[in-house]
Amino acid sequence: MCRNIRPLHNFEPHATSGEVHDAALQFVRKISGMNKPSQANAEAFERAVAEITHITEHLLDDLVTTAPPKNREEEAAKAKARSEKRFPRTEPAAVAS
Repeated sequence: MCRNIRPLHNFEPHATSGEVHDAALQFVRKISGMNKPSQANAEAFERAVAEITHITEHLLDDLVTTAPPKNREEEAAKAKARSEKRFPRTEPAAVAS
């Protein structure tokens, strides 16, 4: 799964159309193998993004859960903590002159 695609279900506030579009764009980029399509493929690429965006919005509207909604800021903080643990920052070594 593409690392840039984030879960969009069960957040408060709900996912925006822009977030859904961005996830669809990342998905199409991943499966097509192209970051930016050629002019010959641009129409098919954009159509796929639009259709996946549309279907994803329907999916998010139809999903049900009994779990309380997640807080975006709390989830972002957890992700940052996981990232810092996985990729600890190190100070660059001083260069001797």
